[in-house]
Amino acid sequence: MSILKIGLVQQANTSDRAANIAKSIAGIRQCAAQGAQLIVLQELHGGLYFCQTEDTEVFDQGETIPGPTTHTLGAIARELGVVLVLSLFEKRAPGLYHNTAVVMEKDGTIAGTYRKMHIPDDPAYYEKFYFTPGDLGFTPIDTSVGRLGVLVCWDQWYPEAARLMALAGAEVLIYPTAIGYELTDLPAEQDRQFGAWQISQRGHAVANGLPVVAVNRTGFEPDPSGVTGGIQFWGQSFVTGPQGEIIYQAAANEEMAVVVDIDRQRTESVRRIWPFFRDRRIDAYDGLLKRYLD
Repeated sequence: MSILKIGLVQQANTSDRAANIAKSIAGIRQCAAQGAQLIVLQELHGGLYFCQTEDTEVFDQGETIPGPTTHTLGAIARELGVVLVLSLFEKRAPGLYHNTAVVMEKDGTIAGTYRKMHIPDDPAYYEKFYFTPGDLGFTPIDTSVGRLGVLVCWDQWYPEAARLMALAGAEVLIYPTAIGYELTDLPAEQDRQFGAWQISQRGHAVANGLPVVAVNRTGFEPDPSGVTGGIQFWGQSFVTGPQGEIIYQAAANEEMAVVVDIDRQRTESVRRIWPFFRDRRIDAYDGLLKRYLD
């Protein structure tokens, strides 16, 4: 079937991990009740966005794969017969941690994983302290509902990541996300940031003729150090079609679990009229493998 029903769970988090996971499960159930076949959770949905500070005790939150989250949500996937995209702080080995998305098949097994490749390091987003860059490449994950191009948050800004997923046969690009405003940003700057974030992903949809699903967290999380004003996550999870058209956009400050239909057949139709893959000059792109063309 060409129609794929995708559930989006946008939530606000606290330091209570059990409550956060319970909220994610409630959202999953709501989406499943609406007929969702694939359900996407936001980045690090099990806890606070802890990267506002650098704190070695936070590493205690890391978990293995398989582990507690994959066990719990795998059981939910099996019970409801849905494919899940979840996100967790992976402990791979002592001192070696990743920001990892896991895809659970509808039978509760792990279909595949993706380790975040691009790791930011900015005020309030000190991710390089916690996350080792991914080493699994840009490889889509095959599931019973299709081939999923799963990426994570900061990867959203890189057209190379989206392109490589598309070239490997991804049918949809999926971005679990945690991004928002620092409270001292003026409204005009907030608008520019959100606009740039959304238009970049709409551009990935257009350039690759693919639908894009971005699921962001909402709510305010204070900076434990008090150095910044904390982050107001801007929510506004959205789905775009293969011509960059907005199919759905969530509210900024509300938790929600919604189901959106995408028509995968439109990828073929759009690529016939906009044949970007046909016209790529692969013989002339060597410079993309360099840091900068001096």
